[in-house]
Amino acid sequence: MATRRPNGASSIYLGKDGDWHGRVTVGIKDDGSPDRRHVRGKTEAEVIAKVRKLERDRDAGAMRKAGHRWTVETWLTHWIENIAVPPAISEYTHDGYRRDIKVHLVPGVGKHRLERLAPEHLEKLYAVMQKEKGRSAGTAHHVHRTIRAALNEAVRRKYLTSNPATQAKAPNVEEIEVEPYDVDEVKRLLKVAGERRNSARWAIALALGLRQGEALGLKWSHLDLKTGTLRVRRSRLRPKFAHGCDGTCGRQKAGDCPQRIQVNADTKDTKSRAGRRVVGLPTQLVALLETHRKEQDAERAAAGDGWKDEGWVFAKLNGTALAPGTDYHEWKRLLKSAGVRDGRLHDARHTASTVLLILGVPERTVMSIMGWSSTAMAARYQHVTDPIRRAVADQVDGLLWADQDDDQKPDDEGK
Repeated sequence: MATRRPNGASSIYLGKDGDWHGRVTVGIKDDGSPDRRHVRGKTEAEVIAKVRKLERDRDAGAMRKAGHRWTVETWLTHWIENIAVPPAISEYTHDGYRRDIKVHLVPGVGKHRLERLAPEHLEKLYAVMQKEKGRSAGTAHHVHRTIRAALNEAVRRKYLTSNPATQAKAPNVEEIEVEPYDVDEVKRLLKVAGERRNSARWAIALALGLRQGEALGLKWSHLDLKTGTLRVRRSRLRPKFAHGCDGTCGRQKAGDCPQRIQVNADTKDTKSRAGRRVVGLPTQLVALLETHRKEQDAERAAAGDGWKDEGWVFAKLNGTALAPGTDYHEWKRLLKSAGVRDGRLHDARHTASTVLLILGVPERTVMSIMGWSSTAMAARYQHVTDPIRRAVADQVDGLLWADQDDDQKPDDEGK
């Protein structure tokens, strides 16, 4: 009498079509029914090998989930609209992901079946972006990070067994060597800034290294000028707008609409626990901020009923928050007026960290002031400037050649 095979056991048989067939139960579908996979081949040995592979993948937990037949486009669309969304990620990060998907990933690899996407497909996309479309290596690398994050989630949910983006060679991004401003350049910048509105804004950037969002997110309630302390708690966001005209203004960008409506908050919590910090203020900076508050009081009086008291340390003439774009262009004008070489606004942060290095401030203290969470960030921001290089060279010179110089001197005792 034949032994009955247990439920769920794999089966191999010769079909009426002349081919060999195999069926393997690998799990349970969403509706509760068995997920039973089918393979076929011309010979029994071929089907046995396929069945054994399915069994090994099942036992190793490497089976792709049944049911959905995703393309890269449908998965990325689902991911960005339902999974990778605020508040799980920041609005900035979400905007960057969405832009990468719409502009690069969907046109480039969107038609591929998700499980058939290969590392070579992504590497070709990165090459086309840079060589044919003139995109920078940094942009291509950002696209790589986006697809890697999206496919990591597909692996976690078992729609993929492995992530081809982790196997693809990422675009090489050459890190630009930032030359922080030296002390003389900082003095020139502060001198010219002192003749402009919101001059303390640039003193805070160059002396304390606050990020742009942190400086623009400061409110007077975050400052205690009596004790000389500043609390970093919030970061200013770039405003996002929607049309307020029901589409009648004819402007393509919502930000250009005369009746535009801001749809995001002014600020958000700082980017990390290390970013929420208390910083001591140099005496001269306290004096600058006291002068700045008096100037703002005069602007409030001049604006009268038009003043909106929102409590910003650095505000427009009507008291509302400064836009990051306006702040950036003011930085560029400041550099030009001071006759200082062009640079990014973030270079002011590099400069502040380098000044702390020159002063010999301990690394842990620098990390606290700058809001860094790891020593790797300290290594990235603290640049060895020419004066430091010269000092080290002089020390080496004195150490290695001091005795040689002494040997060349006349021996007075032998005379």
